[in-house]
Amino acid sequence: MHVALVSMWTAQHRETGATERTRRVAEALAARGHEVTICCARWWGGDLPAFDQQDVTYRAVTDEPTVGSFGSKLPFHLLRAKPDVVQAVNSPPGHVVAAKRAARLLRVPLVVDWWHDADDDWVDYRRAASAATRVLVPSELVRTQVREHGASEERIETVPESIDVDLVRDASVDRRADIVYANDLTEGCNVESFLLALAELRTRTWRAAVIGDGPLREAAEATAADLRIDDRVAFLGDLPPEEFVPVLKGARVFAQTAEHEPFATELLWALACGCIGLVEYQTDSSAHELVTGPGRGRRVTSPQELATAISAVADEPHRSRSENYEAYDHDAVLDQYLAVYRDAIDARGFSLGLF
Repeated sequence: MHVALVSMWTAQHRETGATERTRRVAEALAARGHEVTICCARWWGGDLPAFDQQDVTYRAVTDEPTVGSFGSKLPFHLLRAKPDVVQAVNSPPGHVVAAKRAARLLRVPLVVDWWHDADDDWVDYRRAASAATRVLVPSELVRTQVREHGASEERIETVPESIDVDLVRDASVDRRADIVYANDLTEGCNVESFLLALAELRTRTWRAAVIGDGPLREAAEATAADLRIDDRVAFLGDLPPEEFVPVLKGARVFAQTAEHEPFATELLWALACGCIGLVEYQTDSSAHELVTGPGRGRRVTSPQELATAISAVADEPHRSRSENYEAYDHDAVLDQYLAVYRDAIDARGFSLGLF
C-alpha cells in the first residue's frame, strides 16, 4: 500500500504531538514494507525535491511552511505521487480541503488524523471535517470536538497514541523517585499544581522527579525552591524512552496535571509501568479517560486533593508493570491505522459519492 501523508510541518521542523504522531505512523508503515510519502515543507538543505529518511520519502511542496502557497501546490504533488490513500493532519484545515480535491481525482479515500483544534483555525474546521472519508481521533475529548465541527459519528474512529510494550516489560527498575511528573515544560503544563501538592506533604518522606524540558523549567525550579522542596525534587530534563521507562517502573505514583492533552501519552507509559495515575481534571485534557478503566488511578480537582490522594495510596503495593495496556503497543495501534485505510479503500466508491 502507498500512503501519502500531508503535514506542512514535520517533526524535523518542530516537535509537537501532531508532528511526532505523523512521523511515528510513517516510519512504522515503512518498517512494515508499505510505501510512504510525506508531503511537507522542505526541512532539508539543498535543492533536492525529495529526501528519504528511515525509508520514508519526504516531498517538498514548498520551500518554507507558508499556508496559502502550500495549499495551492499540494494537489499537484498528490496527483504525482498516486497513493492508495491520503492522510492529512487537521491543521491547517485548508490543506485538508486541498487534499480532498486531489483524492477525488485519484479516486482514493482521504483520512484526516485530528490531533487538536488550534484557535486560529477554528473557522475552517467544518469544511475539513466534511471533506474527510474517515476522521481519526486520539481520544473521546477530540471525538467530541470533531462531532461539533459536523463530522458524522460513523466516520470517526478512535486511534490512540502508542507505547513500546516490549520496552516496558524488559526495562530495568530505577528507584530514584517515588512520585513522577512528566510533560513538556511549556505554557499549560501546570507543573505548579504538582509542586504545590508536594509542598502539602513536606513533613512526609518522599522523592519526586520532574521529567521534561522547556521555557518554563527555570520558573518551575524557582517555585520548588520557594516552596522549600527543591532538595527532594529532581529536574531530570528530557529523557529518551530507554531512560524514562526505568524511572516510571521504580515510581509508585504518576501525577498528571497539564491543562491541554489531546492524549496523555506520558500517563499511558506510567500506567503501563504499574504506577498509580493521579489525574487533576482539566476541561481541555483527555487524561482522565485513561484512569476510568482497569488501571490503577483516580481523578482529583486541586493540588490539595492531589496531595491527599498521594497520601492515600502510599501503602498500596508497588508494581513495575501492568498487563492492561497491550492494546496500546506500537504494532497494535498501527494495525488500527491499516484497518481504517483498508476499510476506507474498500468503501471508496460509496464514499466518493458523498462529497
